[in-house]
Amino acid sequence: MSVYDTLKALNIELPPVAVPAAAYVPFVQTGNLVFLSGHIAKKDGKVWAGQHGKNISTAEGQQAARAVAIDLMGTLHAAVGDLNKVKRIVKVMSLVNSTGDFTEQHLVTNGCSELLGQVFGPQVGAHARSAFGVAQIPMGACVEIELIAEIG
Repeated sequence: MSVYDTLKALNIELPPVAVPAAAYVPFVQTGNLVFLSGHIAKKDGKVWAGQHGKNISTAEGQQAARAVAIDLMGTLHAAVGDLNKVKRIVKVMSLVNSTGDFTEQHLVTNGCSELLGQVFGPQVGAHARSAFGVAQIPMGACVEIELIAEIG
């Protein structure tokens, strides 16, 4: 089954590439690696703001991270033209807007990692990962995630 068949079965429609909010580009390809800039969580087209441990739960954060994964796949599609060309999701780095005592950044980030695994399958979608708690993210977003993919 192609990646697009899986997305359709999951009722996921890929969004267009978001316009950068500052001085950067959405992606850069060098050799067979594509580096995607950080994508912030959005809900209903607006920044999904909040701070874990204060006013957003781990479960809500997982949904926000899942939404970021969808945006990342939209950008990856724009970068390579066909998600079936993705040979491997290499690395995901997640920044979770958190209070100092919040310790579930890894669980929040699972919202992204699990969807990537589901869409690309275990051979392509399993990836190395970092999840950090940070004091703030641009525009108050609850999660920001970047991704590196290998193209075959």
